[in-house]
Amino acid sequence: MVFLLVPALAGCGGSEQATDARRVFRYNQPEALTSLDPAFARNQANIWATTQLYNGLVELDEQLKPGPSIARRYSISPNGRQYTFTLRPNVFFHDSDVFTNGKGRRVTAQDFVYSFRRLLDAPTASPGGWIFRGKVLENAQGEPSDTCFVAVNDSTLRIHLQEPFIPFLGILTMPYAYVVPREAVQRYGKDFREHPVGTGPFVFKEWDEGNAIVYHRNPRYWKKDAQGKQLPYLDAVQISFIQDRKTEFLTFMQGRLDFLSGIRAGSRDLIMHPDGTVREDFKGKFQLQKVPYLNTEYLGLQQDPTNLRGEAANPALRDKRVRQALSYAINRPELLAYFLNNVGVPGTSGFVPASLPSFSQKLVPGYTYQPEKARELLRDAGFGPGKPLRLRLTTVAERKEVCEYLQKNWADVGVQVEIDVNQSAAQQEMVDNGRAAFFTKSWLGDYPDAENYLALFYSKNFSPAGPNKTHFKNATYDKLYEQAKLEQDLNKRYDLYRQMDRIIVEECPVITLYYDEVVRLTQNNVRGLMPNPMNQLVLERVRKE
Repeated sequence: MVFLLVPALAGCGGSEQATDARRVFRYNQPEALTSLDPAFARNQANIWATTQLYNGLVELDEQLKPGPSIARRYSISPNGRQYTFTLRPNVFFHDSDVFTNGKGRRVTAQDFVYSFRRLLDAPTASPGGWIFRGKVLENAQGEPSDTCFVAVNDSTLRIHLQEPFIPFLGILTMPYAYVVPREAVQRYGKDFREHPVGTGPFVFKEWDEGNAIVYHRNPRYWKKDAQGKQLPYLDAVQISFIQDRKTEFLTFMQGRLDFLSGIRAGSRDLIMHPDGTVREDFKGKFQLQKVPYLNTEYLGLQQDPTNLRGEAANPALRDKRVRQALSYAINRPELLAYFLNNVGVPGTSGFVPASLPSFSQKLVPGYTYQPEKARELLRDAGFGPGKPLRLRLTTVAERKEVCEYLQKNWADVGVQVEIDVNQSAAQQEMVDNGRAAFFTKSWLGDYPDAENYLALFYSKNFSPAGPNKTHFKNATYDKLYEQAKLEQDLNKRYDLYRQMDRIIVEECPVITLYYDEVVRLTQNNVRGLMPNPMNQLVLERVRKE
């Protein structure tokens, strides 16, 4: 890593500055990073890496509300179907030999039209086309029309929707909606993944695959801080690829990484007590933040027997009383204390996580630990000592310990559950295609609106094409979902969200285990690295002292 970094920094300034490690931010990416093209920013690795290189029309503020970015202002028509964005005049693509004289040109509205259409083009094969499909204006064939994205002039962009979709601005903050230059994509084709050209605070310098990625400060970045100083403060960013989490943690403790996110069980036990507080040996050695994370961990219960075979076709899980009993049998606070050092909030409300503004434990009461209530429901459903309920729960290796704890909870109320551990890809395939009757899953929000979670239960979103993995279908729920998508009054929309979430609690197609939190460690000399429930990594205002 070092041999790559030091020569690369030579262009950042004088020799003294070039070797000043205090201005280089170093983080590790243990999961596979496959592309620096925002059209493929589908996982955390790709999202974090592209966030440093690109910008979109809008971005999330510290309260997770969309606000101006490359668009200095925007307006929404009274009917909610037309969005107009006015672009800043001082945003330029990074210098690159794809441009005349190697100098990055100004970003125009046409660049956004190109970038958005590229997401939808079949040859691109982007997984991000869903952010526009079914939302923007469509032609008679049901495909996005030629007029859904319009460059009125160089500085004005219009987007036309089929019907109002309130979370649309939030969707436009996603990396899929970052702007890219046609010249670079046409020059590099599929190799654009490793030759990125953006508008962001850092410029791509080098990618030694499997070893390190290096970015330099963008000297022409368009943002300034409140005092008028140009961002970013850092001179460079270095991304390493240490896959072993213990080695990653040790590297951080040695001071050779500036930041760590999502530490695993062994390291978590080392630095934290079961109650989530920092052990005395580590106090003051680094900054530890435990913050809400827009991720709900849950168990899914397939409601559509079409693709279930053998014992998986057991009709018991389509009995609401059984599903409710399984949920009442779980001691969520104890689960979090024993296995997660209280990193997480017990899922005793609905499916919408606690970090979203529409969340309300009071208005959406969920399931608490009531084993006697569980036994009563099971008896009502025809199960008991003479006729025990037998189920199979499919999961993956990293959730095995948690499942074994759940297995004991259920055994206490007379339910015998066998645990079936699968490879991640096999588990995903079974769940997506409705061949898993009872399964572990999580939902990490794509954008900070409860609609993104409640879409998992809309009947038109059946998997594998949509996110409704349980094939839950409820006419009242569908009506409320369609109503909420059009409701522009915030409080009325939140009320509709809570009505939907109460239906999910009652019908129980999923069992919410906990609302996740993320543990982030940073070195004591790092300033300005602000966490949020999206677990974004935004480095443009980070300093090292």
